[in-house]
Amino acid sequence: MTRAAEPTFWGYLGCKLESASEEEVVVTLDTEPHHMNMMGIVHGGVLSSLMDNAMGIAVMLQRPGESTVTSNLNVHFVKPARGGRLYVTAHIVHQTHRSVTTESRITNERGELVALSTGSFRVR
Repeated sequence: MTRAAEPTFWGYLGCKLESASEEEVVVTLDTEPHHMNMMGIVHGGVLSSLMDNAMGIAVMLQRPGESTVTSNLNVHFVKPARGGRLYVTAHIVHQTHRSVTTESRITNERGELVALSTGSFRVR
């Protein structure tokens, strides 16, 4: 899966799949200067993309062979990420025949909560 994702936005961001099971997905990102905004913190779009990617993998593992797309993404930015390694965990909250609801969290190297999100995915 990660080999196929390498030439996509996933690879451009620098995401690394640390672990993946039907219960939880863990993705990391070692932040670089291009991940920062002009205030010197990780750009909110990077954080949102990380969570969307991790939740998307959780959905793909639950629904193999089915085509799914993000239909809604709610993000709460809790604490600025100033660099270093970020850890994203994601899991499924609920699913029906046509939709999957997920949740994810980003923590920094000190284990502090940086952002959290919920996402809805439509099964096509």
